[in-house]
Amino acid sequence: MKISNRNKILYLLTIVVVLGGDLLTKTIINHQMKLGASYELIPNFFYFTNIHNTGAAWGIFAGHIEFFYVITAIAAIAIVYYFLHSSEDQVIFRYGLVLVFAGLLGNLYDRIVFQYVRDFLDFIIFGYDFPIFNVADMGVVIGMFLIIIDLLIGEYKQWKFNQSHPQ
Repeated sequence: MKISNRNKILYLLTIVVVLGGDLLTKTIINHQMKLGASYELIPNFFYFTNIHNTGAAWGIFAGHIEFFYVITAIAAIAIVYYFLHSSEDQVIFRYGLVLVFAGLLGNLYDRIVFQYVRDFLDFIIFGYDFPIFNVADMGVVIGMFLIIIDLLIGEYKQWKFNQSHPQ
């Protein structure tokens, strides 16, 4: 597997921006807001709410930190494996993996250092109070979206090829 120096720099820069942005924003929130405090930025829509999450989204598996270490290790191995076995032209797929990996590192840092994840981005969308999240979570979700998009594009290309080359 060959990775150009340009892409190595872009992948590393992506990890640094996501991971650095995650840790910086979490630190700022923790120093500026008391735990449980909420600050309204856009009325009835967007808040900074300082919480500590010992689980995953919606608090699932709360208090089972060992579970998250195992899942994180498996995910990290899978991400590295698929990245190393992807080709240079799989740009969307690779950036998806890089974003997921950066997000994984941000939340892993919190779980190792604090035994919980620091969350603060709080949205109410059409009356639904969405689970509070952080920049690392955004990296994971956007990365997974890119991976799914890449897979759908691949499936579409294969379908188009099969349509033009009947058996």
